[in-house]
Amino acid sequence: MSSRQMIEDAQEFLVSENVPAWLIYDYLGCNPILAQVAQPSGHVTRPVFLYVPAVGAPRLLTHHVDAGKFADGGVESVVYRNRDSLESALADLLAGVSKVAMEYSPRNGLPRVSRVDAGTVELVESMGPEVVSSADLMQYATQRWSAEQLASHQRAGEALGRIVNEAFVRIGQRLADGVTEFEIAEFIRRRFGEEGLTTADGPIVSANAHCSDPHYEPAAEGSSVIGAGDWVLIDLWAREDTPGSVYADITWTAYVGDEPPERHRQVFDIVLGARDAALGFLQDTHAAGEAVQGWQVDDVARRYIAERGYGDYFTHRLGHSIYHTVHGEGVNLDNFETHDTRRVIPGVGFSIEPGIYLPEFGVRSEIDAYMGEDGPYASSPVQREIVLITGT
Repeated sequence: MSSRQMIEDAQEFLVSENVPAWLIYDYLGCNPILAQVAQPSGHVTRPVFLYVPAVGAPRLLTHHVDAGKFADGGVESVVYRNRDSLESALADLLAGVSKVAMEYSPRNGLPRVSRVDAGTVELVESMGPEVVSSADLMQYATQRWSAEQLASHQRAGEALGRIVNEAFVRIGQRLADGVTEFEIAEFIRRRFGEEGLTTADGPIVSANAHCSDPHYEPAAEGSSVIGAGDWVLIDLWAREDTPGSVYADITWTAYVGDEPPERHRQVFDIVLGARDAALGFLQDTHAAGEAVQGWQVDDVARRYIAERGYGDYFTHRLGHSIYHTVHGEGVNLDNFETHDTRRVIPGVGFSIEPGIYLPEFGVRSEIDAYMGEDGPYASSPVQREIVLITGT
C-alpha cells in the first residue's frame, strides 16, 4: 500500500472517530509504523515525527542529516538541527491541537501497540495535547490487506498445506532409517526454497513431549528420532519471496501408526472444536452486524476448552495478526496474555490456533482467517482429521 493511501485512510479514520491528529514517532526503528507510512529511502539515524492531521496536509519533522531520506515521499518536511529546534518545531505542529493519537497503550496493555517511550509521551503532553492510543487507527491505516496481498497469502497457504503433508509422507518413508525432527525441518526449509517461499525462522517439528513446547525448534544436535507410536506436530509459516507478500501460518498434527490412542484423539477433537467455535463466533457476529474485539474471540475458544477440563493446559493467546511479518501489528485474538480491545475489521488477517499442552504430548490446530467485507473465512488449509503416518 502506498504512503499516500495509508495517510488518506488514517485521515478518514481520524474524522470518523473525532480525533484531531495522528503523531507517529520513531527513533532507530523503535516504531515500525513510521517506516511503513513514511517509507524512507534508507537508514534514519535521528528522531523523526510524522504529523497527520484529520484534515489538511501531513508534515514530517526530521533532522537535517536524514532529510534526504524522505525527499521523495511527497510529504512536506520540517527540518530541525538541535534539541531546541526539535522542541520548537514540534510545539508549532501541535499548537491548538487538543488530542493526538500515538503508538501508545495505557499501562502497556497492548505491547504490540506501545512503541513510544514514556519520555516522548511526556514531551508531547507538555505541549498541550492529550495522548490517546492509536491502536485501532494504526490497524485501519496500515494492516489491512489489498486484494493482491490476500491472493499472495492464499497461494502461500496452499503451498504450506502441500508441504506439511509431504513432510508427513517423508517421515513415513524414513522411519526405518531413524528420521529426526531436525531432518524433517530441513526438508521443509528445502521445499520452501523450491516453492519460492521465504521465512525469517522455523519451522517447528516436534514429537511427543516436545509438542508441549509451543515454540520448540529442533536443533541438529539432540533432535528426537521419530518412530512408531509417536505423536508429531508441525508448525510452518512462510510468504512468497516477493515485495509486499503476506505470510501464511498453519499447524497440523499426525500419529505414527494405524490408530491414535484415545486420549490423543480426544484432545485433538477438543482443540478442533475450539478452533471451529472461534471462527463460527466471528461468522455469527458478523452476520448479526455486531462489532467484535480480539479478546472476545479468545474467550469463546478458551471457554470451550475449559468446559471440557483442559483450561489450565491452553497456555497462550488464541491467535495473532498476520501481515508482512508472521506476527503482524493488527488485532490479536487475545484475552490471556493481553486484553486486546482492537476491533476485528474487514481487511485484516490473523491466525486461530488453540492448543492443549499436556506433559507427554501437545496438540495445536492452526488456521489462518481473513475478515472479508462479506464476513470471515478460513484463508488457509484446514486440518479435519489426525494424519496417520505409516512406513513405506
